[in-house]
Amino acid sequence: MLLIANVYLLDPAAGREGYCDILTDGERIVKIGENLYGEFVKRGETDGAKDLQVIDASGLIAAPGLVDVHSHFRDPGFAYKEDIETGAMAAAKGGYTTVVLMANTRPAVDNEDTLSYVLEKGKKTGIHIETCATVTKGMKGKEMVDMECLHKKGAAGFTDDGVPILSAELAEEAMREAKRLGVPISLHEENPAYIENNGINAGVASAYYQIGGSQREAEIDLVKRDLEIALKTGACMDVQHISTKEAVALVREAKKSGGDIHAEAAPHHFTLTEEAVMRYGTLAKMNPPLREEADRMAIIEGLQDGTIDLIATDHAPHSREEKDRPITEAPSGIIGLETALSLGITQLVDTGFLTMMSLLKKMTCNPAKMYGLDAGYLAEGGPADIVLFDAGETWIVTDFASKSDNSPFRGWQLKGVVKYTICGGRVVYQNK
Repeated sequence: MLLIANVYLLDPAAGREGYCDILTDGERIVKIGENLYGEFVKRGETDGAKDLQVIDASGLIAAPGLVDVHSHFRDPGFAYKEDIETGAMAAAKGGYTTVVLMANTRPAVDNEDTLSYVLEKGKKTGIHIETCATVTKGMKGKEMVDMECLHKKGAAGFTDDGVPILSAELAEEAMREAKRLGVPISLHEENPAYIENNGINAGVASAYYQIGGSQREAEIDLVKRDLEIALKTGACMDVQHISTKEAVALVREAKKSGGDIHAEAAPHHFTLTEEAVMRYGTLAKMNPPLREEADRMAIIEGLQDGTIDLIATDHAPHSREEKDRPITEAPSGIIGLETALSLGITQLVDTGFLTMMSLLKKMTCNPAKMYGLDAGYLAEGGPADIVLFDAGETWIVTDFASKSDNSPFRGWQLKGVVKYTICGGRVVYQNK
């Protein structure tokens, strides 16, 4: 049994907050109340007979274990960047107890064997690992996978993340099938017709590097098309890593039409602008790219009004050797699991853009609900998946649990330190 004493609970799912103790037994929470430790003392049950572990969480916030619906653990195929074990350690260090992986591995998760490999390996990590399967075979955008079969075998949803689905007919077919199966479909919205060099915004940044860059129309074009298809089919659609003010406006209007529409913001997109790629080089190169200040503020406004209901990391590890290549040759992407909560607190809560409850909602119950996961809430009988953090303590971003360290935030001072991550009633990370 584990008793978390003297903690300030924030549960966005129920809108509940206040000081309490939390008692877990096995993988579930058995009681939330006041002075639970005192009750044990009265009953003489603190002598070890109950194997009671006590965490004095005075000064800490208890929230549901964070849920990330957009991570790349690179396994199988690219384990030199990250593997499922090191990815899970990075997630736990960042306060995440549930992670939904993307399917762009090698081989891709377009078949039962690869799906089983990821899920079975994930079970051994100490946190909850889910994975999407691809929408199309080999992520080639030509032929749909057997979505029903892969869903029955455990695929949490479907995405060709990393590659856009260019065929409108295939996108509609996939959304109709996702709707029938009752699973989300997540879309990487970048039309290559508007991209000369990916990962760099076509603007100040591309001019600095004297390259063509990625025009904002690349995102706008496919977001507009796919929102229309989602409204037509009724599919649960997630616009991944939104980056432009126009796309935010399109999502806002689509939601007014009553569709099952979702959008996710990555911490780097609500924190940085294209100027960062001139300062940090390839460490700030990602798809879609960092854009302008007006886009960053539109994303924050979308988070404020609920247009953007998810914060997802797009954790994308690469080796130092890869990121040391020239700007047009280095791969896009940054790691994000270990800095996401702190960036949210520093950039959104401390600045007054969001309350702590609103931030946590977008990192816990909202993503869990979209995927139908038993996660993202704190309640008696619920999963004992909990993050304990000090919202006021600062830290310098230095060492990572991830196998990779490709982050523009290295050396930054951020607020919000994860002290314990508890998954299934077990401490899987402790800040010592």
